[in-house]
Amino acid sequence: MTEPTDTQTVPDWEKRFRAPRVSLPEWAWDAPGRALFVSNATGTYELYAWDRDTGEQRQVTDRPNGTTDGVLSPDGEWIWWFSDTDGDEFGVWMRQPFAGGEDEPAAPGLRPSYPAGLAIGRDGTAVVGRSTDEDGSTIHVVRPGLPPVEIYRHRESAGVGDLSHDGTLIAVEHTEHGDAMHAALRVVRPDGTVVAELDDTRGGTEALGLSVLGFAPVDGDTRLLVCHQRRGRWEPLLWDVASGAETELRLDLPGDVSAEWYPDGSGLLVVHSFEARSELWRYEIATGRLVRVDTPAGSVSSATARPDGAVEYLWSSAERPPVVRSTTGGVVLEPPGPEAPASVPVENVWVEGPGGRVHALVQRPAGAEGPLPTVFEIHGGPTWHDSDAFAAAPAAWVDHGYAVVRVNYRGSTGYGREWTDALKHRVGLIELEDIAAVRDWAVASGLADPARLVLTGGSWGGYLTLLGLGTQPESWALGIAAVPVADYVTAYHDEMEALKALDRTLFGGSPEEVPERFEASSPITYVDRVRVPVYISAGVNDPRCPIRQIDNYVDRLAARDAVHEVYRYDAGHGSLVVEERIKQVRLELAFAARHLGTREEER
Repeated sequence: MTEPTDTQTVPDWEKRFRAPRVSLPEWAWDAPGRALFVSNATGTYELYAWDRDTGEQRQVTDRPNGTTDGVLSPDGEWIWWFSDTDGDEFGVWMRQPFAGGEDEPAAPGLRPSYPAGLAIGRDGTAVVGRSTDEDGSTIHVVRPGLPPVEIYRHRESAGVGDLSHDGTLIAVEHTEHGDAMHAALRVVRPDGTVVAELDDTRGGTEALGLSVLGFAPVDGDTRLLVCHQRRGRWEPLLWDVASGAETELRLDLPGDVSAEWYPDGSGLLVVHSFEARSELWRYEIATGRLVRVDTPAGSVSSATARPDGAVEYLWSSAERPPVVRSTTGGVVLEPPGPEAPASVPVENVWVEGPGGRVHALVQRPAGAEGPLPTVFEIHGGPTWHDSDAFAAAPAAWVDHGYAVVRVNYRGSTGYGREWTDALKHRVGLIELEDIAAVRDWAVASGLADPARLVLTGGSWGGYLTLLGLGTQPESWALGIAAVPVADYVTAYHDEMEALKALDRTLFGGSPEEVPERFEASSPITYVDRVRVPVYISAGVNDPRCPIRQIDNYVDRLAARDAVHEVYRYDAGHGSLVVEERIKQVRLELAFAARHLGTREEER
């Protein structure tokens, strides 16, 4: 299809996708004037170098399917980036001089793998985490000019947490106890000898996780900033790995709390997430004082403290597009080109569900009154949550006259550990109970037309879409699933090793060990009960929701002449190419319009 050249003929929903965006710039620890960010300025998400002292920006990567995984070395001299094949997430780390030049293998001698963390030291030493089906998880120390040295290996999932400021300590997150949802920590020296262990799972008997937030940014300081779940939510603590002393930071904030160090080590930049919004605070370590860092209402998706004490953060709301701001005032990094058109704000809805109150976010066309055709857009993860943040896809549905409802079902983050962990063993079915409760509210409240309800989502949201169409066949008029799990047993056998470990945790075993649970939670079990039109899109190189299991599901639909359409594209778990993403949304909008009699796509 030929794209219009007059920008006035392009609908707002497409402009939102095409509008240039930038990520929060990552700065080099010993060269804070050098930064790395991601942008879609060329129409594909790629890495960019930014010399903040001169203002010069340079595109670092240029690949057909885009690049988003990159790290600056502490001296700012090198940009490491992960090179996979067409989105399959399997590859090697490359590096390029900050000022430009030829790419070269960053860790010669390491075979391709899935990435499992990376930390780069100030002397050029790197700690590289890898994951493969054959080896499980391995961690390697790579010193300049020397072959990589393996210092860790285990079948269960593990990865690099951080490298201390002086390069003498390495933090490892691991799940050797077999619970892939709740990691334990180990600190080792570069030769692999163990310094300290912290395991809140007590060998896998307690569902309490830990995560690495970073070593203190001072040579010789052995404190590691850690996130824990001991009081039912994520909170920070300081763990001195030399003495074993633990200092829990009891912050009087109701939601999940994460943090990172201020560069001088005197305080922590705290990110507080609560009920789909987030805000920033500074915590003074010496005094325990907590000071609010002013940010607008909405969501801060990432933040960093600069050496001068200023805080830079990426902010957006459902209504307003993302922008990189600073507490010193103004915008830090302006994307080239026009800003994305605004959308409509979200409304909070709380619905009583079978497992407690369910939080949903609702958007509706300005001035519209129900009952409306309504899209239930279900987030992926499942350990994720929808928030009051800018999203082009929901806004596209709103522009076409739909109400959009997003549900933070059990399994979502941001509502406490019990809410996140609730979906074990009855995988998928728990989430759909919460979605059904919100669906009933949407119809009873007059918002949603029960004859024009669309269930849609990507990844885990796509999985829940197909499972919902089969287990709740009378509830939905249409299903649109992107990169879904469709046949769970086949997906398990084909997916990357780290996801196998997660599935064993969710189900309590493998398909051979608990076949009845996989059967109860697999969309293909219920495929013959699907009675509404189904649209499925899938990346042919997807290592997370592989194509074979989707083909199995589609073959079952085709065998009984069920109304369905399938779109396959040459990428992995989603696309980093803007025009490809627009094409996919255009196809979804047209599919809904044909089968629901709603408004045709704007051109």
